Amino acid sequence: MSMNIYNGHSSSSSSTCVHSQNVYNDNNNISNNNNNNNYADGKPEKKIIKLQNLQTGQESTDRLHALSQSNRCTEHVCLGSIVSFPNTKAVSITCRPVEEVRSLAKDFFDQYYTSIKRYNSTSHVQRWEQVQAEITDTGTYNVTETELVYGAKLAWRNSVRCIGRIQWAKLQVFDARSVTTTTGMFEAVCKHIKYATNKGNIRSAITIFPQRTDGKHDFRIWNPQLIGYAGYRQSDGTVVGDPISIEFTEVCTKLGWKGKGTKWDILPLVLSSDGHDPEYFEIPSELILEIPIVHPNFEWFAEMDIRWYALPAVSSMLFDCGGLEFTACPFNGWYMGTEIGCRDLGDVHRYNMLEEVAIRMGLDIKNPTTLWKDRAIVELNLAVLYSYQRAGVTVVDHHTASESFMKHYENEMRMRGGCPADWVWIVPPMSGSATPVFHQEMALYHLKPSYEYQEPAWKCHVWKKGASQRDSSTGLSLRQNRKGARRKFHFKEIARAVKFTSKLFGKALSKRVKATILYATETGKSEMYARRLEEIFGHAFNAQVNRMDEYDIINIEHETLILVVTSTFGNGDPPENGESFAHSLYAIKMNQGLSMGAEDLSMASSKSFIKMNSQTDSVAAERRFDRNDSLKGSQISDIMSDDNLGPLRNITFAVFALGSSAYPNFCAFGRYVDNLLGELGGERLMKLTSGDELAGQDQAFRVWAAEIFQTACDSFCLDFDKNMADISAALKADTLSPESVRFLPVQAADDEVQALSKLHNRKVNMYSLVEKTNLHEKDTSRVTIKVVLRKRLSSETPLSYQSGDHVGIVAENRVELVDKVLERLGNKPSTDDEAVQVQLLQEKHTPMGVQKQWIPHERLPRSSLRVLLTRYLDITTPPRPNLILYLMRCTEDTTEQERLSSLAKDSDVYEHWKQCNWPNLVTILEQFPNVKPDATVLCTMLPMLQPRFYSVSSSPHAFNDELHLTVAVVTYKTRGGEGPTHYGVCSNYLNDIQVGTLVPCFVRSATSFHLPTDMSRPMIMIGPGTGIAPFRGFWQERKIMGNRKPGSRFGKMTLFFGCRTKEMILYRSELESLKKENILSDIFLALSREPSVKKTYVQDLLRREGDAVARQIMQEGGHVYVCGDCTMAEDVYQTLKSIVQERGMLNDAEVESYMLSLRDDNRYHEDIFGITHRTAEVHEKVRQTAMTRIESNYSLNNANVGK
Repeated sequence: MSMNIYNGHSSSSSSTCVHSQNVYNDNNNISNNNNNNNYADGKPEKKIIKLQNLQTGQESTDRLHALSQSNRCTEHVCLGSIVSFPNTKAVSITCRPVEEVRSLAKDFFDQYYTSIKRYNSTSHVQRWEQVQAEITDTGTYNVTETELVYGAKLAWRNSVRCIGRIQWAKLQVFDARSVTTTTGMFEAVCKHIKYATNKGNIRSAITIFPQRTDGKHDFRIWNPQLIGYAGYRQSDGTVVGDPISIEFTEVCTKLGWKGKGTKWDILPLVLSSDGHDPEYFEIPSELILEIPIVHPNFEWFAEMDIRWYALPAVSSMLFDCGGLEFTACPFNGWYMGTEIGCRDLGDVHRYNMLEEVAIRMGLDIKNPTTLWKDRAIVELNLAVLYSYQRAGVTVVDHHTASESFMKHYENEMRMRGGCPADWVWIVPPMSGSATPVFHQEMALYHLKPSYEYQEPAWKCHVWKKGASQRDSSTGLSLRQNRKGARRKFHFKEIARAVKFTSKLFGKALSKRVKATILYATETGKSEMYARRLEEIFGHAFNAQVNRMDEYDIINIEHETLILVVTSTFGNGDPPENGESFAHSLYAIKMNQGLSMGAEDLSMASSKSFIKMNSQTDSVAAERRFDRNDSLKGSQISDIMSDDNLGPLRNITFAVFALGSSAYPNFCAFGRYVDNLLGELGGERLMKLTSGDELAGQDQAFRVWAAEIFQTACDSFCLDFDKNMADISAALKADTLSPESVRFLPVQAADDEVQALSKLHNRKVNMYSLVEKTNLHEKDTSRVTIKVVLRKRLSSETPLSYQSGDHVGIVAENRVELVDKVLERLGNKPSTDDEAVQVQLLQEKHTPMGVQKQWIPHERLPRSSLRVLLTRYLDITTPPRPNLILYLMRCTEDTTEQERLSSLAKDSDVYEHWKQCNWPNLVTILEQFPNVKPDATVLCTMLPMLQPRFYSVSSSPHAFNDELHLTVAVVTYKTRGGEGPTHYGVCSNYLNDIQVGTLVPCFVRSATSFHLPTDMSRPMIMIGPGTGIAPFRGFWQERKIMGNRKPGSRFGKMTLFFGCRTKEMILYRSELESLKKENILSDIFLALSREPSVKKTYVQDLLRREGDAVARQIMQEGGHVYVCGDCTMAEDVYQTLKSIVQERGMLNDAEVESYMLSLRDDNRYHEDIFGITHRTAEVHEKVRQTAMTRIESNYSLNNANVGK
């Protein structure tokens, strides 16, 4: 883990060296063909090497050695015990030849694209062409951040001397290639130390500075390790401190540093950038964690004044990746106890403490047969482990490390066909044959990328100043010993010196930590929250937002921080733009990585898996991966465990799930994503947070966003307190000012179809309303209409849909609402019907200062203000707290300001007001008559008017140019029926428009709700009310198929339909005709409000017909189709489950498995919509809940005041 177990050799020899515990097996010495690597098929043309475990007798086969780049051993001599070869390069280091760079780059990119299953793909070919062009033009090239991360991790995986490689994929990579000065290097190194130390819970990390260019502008860290103790040679030849540091301590002294002369002086950081002469910096003491070494049994151990530091960070090695050489790349793991106890404290040429320990133990040190060294070294190592454990600092004992390496060895043999290892270095410095690695033969060869030894910087640096007088041993200018010596830089001085640029520079450094924000949405709210999260995290991270279906899942293994904001669709399904991501996570889970293609797994299996994993809390995964339960120093064995090595073990994540508590499977998809990321090895920054759209969703998001930002900053050791004011402002409101938004008059408005297509990311078309019929036979309290939309003859896009698909209707707001809003607005265009473009004032920080320019709003089209409020903006959804805050600033009435402030800031008051009134924009403007909003600002704050989806009620075989819809016209009153009337936006729009009106709409495929491919299978269709809609298309298609293929065998079609009274039966005449023609085998009618008839629901009829239902499902392979609201769907599911369990005589686990198998086989289909006629009922329930919470909080606050 620390510096003495990382490899790094460079030699022209290409043979392979094989070690057993004490045998060099040269019978397997085989020549290497460096240029015949075949990463695509994994079958290099080279003989295999057989390696034996002499303890178990098991034999393994190494094929990976065929890809080795070099080996320092020869055919006749094994040189594995040599620490490093002397550097053969001249002092003036030069770059690699262009052809060598090209060859190594080719090898690297072949490996990279093979690892992501895209070898020889278009992206691979294009990337390689780009790299070749760069090399031809400049002699070098640049890797992307993702490629850099991959290379750094792979180099650790290839490190033959590291016993702790099992953790290679968890390496945190900090990209510091933008740093240009030693001051920047110093700040980056300090951040690395702080992040990696993590208060003792050590995290593996590497910081990578700019690559070598011409060999004259290298970036170097002169320290062998970032943290180390000085060594002072005394006049009598003795040494105070660490003898290994004598030479470097003298370098620091000649640079002007003055140590205290004790044996525990922390050395300064000596840094050089861009080939310039070095500068030294004192490491802030608060960044260095030191552990006093004491013994659990010997009290006198404390008197020895032994200590050691927590962080072993190697800083003098070179990162060799794709032909590029990164000369400054400090990296760290955590300590194995023997590195400190045996080597640092026990070695004769180090602190040499064995003799003193033995004497204090009362051992006879004159007689080696007493094994006093062995007994002393055991107690010294025990003291190290005990002290680190007591201090809560990560450490691993050598037995656990050895066992973990054997597990890693087995994994690598299985996954890569080999595991290069230097047996001499892998076997711990004590307990040799008592560890399993001692008995394992190992093949020593070297792969790239790699970490390589390089000449100490002070021996090869080309000095820019005082070149005439140099110290022969260090190369330092002798004049630097005089008064004019370079003064040291303290941390506070550095901070003051860079005050002018610290804010910009700090942001630049923070950009090394990437925060990927993923969202999935049906209504656009998750995207809105994701964008706000991007603004917040942009103050401290490199924040990037991606919609799930646009995110390349290949990149997920290389992410650092993932934040997920997602809603749930229907009864627990992912939103449409989240389905591919859900399927990909499922594929990774099933394959435990990206080694197999996701195409081998069905979406049906994925959806049943979502159902199963979203309905549990995944307690085991949370216990294993929650940050609050993560590794502590006392758990010295857990850190090398294979249990937490899932394919996503390198990422940290947090999930905010949006949903409605009106649905039984509340926030199911968010829970699924949270569970799967945890089970795949990810580490939670925070537990899953849910936002209920019926109770304080906006407030929940604001609280979560603030907490997750602070937690992420703490986790990645980013200090951004100075920006908290900006972040708080972003959390509290996303309001523009009238000075930063304007209406610009334009000659013409955008084409409406094109504008709506862009806004909703759909191919919107205009269809003509040709029929509108009330489906109820008599006047009832409710209205349900059949709507027929016909494709225009001039339409260039053919109508393509299947029975069971959905139609998205882009409706309009009611005219009276739009007019009332227009009456209250200020700063409007000259007329409400003038075509305008909404523009925002954008500020950019450039080297020339702040530049401002007006840019068009990214989503709003060029249109009139009236049309914007009618077609594009949502004025019916209850205003969010941030909009209410803005309205508070739009009135001068103090009473109104106080009331609006209370609504915006007190979530309980807001929820009660919202649920009691379910207010739209007009409602709040009427309640606060002195509010006069600015039209430009309001347009940027209102959400977009979202499409409403309806199941297609026709078959394309019957109506190839028409779409039939079954629409329940929604009207309801709040306050228990005493409040104002509210109108469903889309249903009333369709009910009000005249025949001939053009309606913008689009088709959305519902692949999981299509007819069975095998038409001989029975179909059980369950749909009360408008849930009958998709079944109309089914029976139309069945009738036509029967006419086209007379004599064909069709399965039974059974309909379970429910409504309140007989007068509300939908499509009565069609149903009667279908029954006579035997298209529908059985029709079961449930009436819930029919006078003199017992209240019956479809669930009751299912129970009554349980035998037939069970037979069709379990014996005849039938399909079940459920369409209706979420509550009904859940009740039906539970009813069918009980029928299957009873008739099939299954236990609870068996029936659960069977029901999931129905989904896997795509035989259980659900088309779930939200609350419609039940809107008032649900609102009243939530209002009562809000009132109860308010009263509870009020009582609690009064009780606290009383105390």
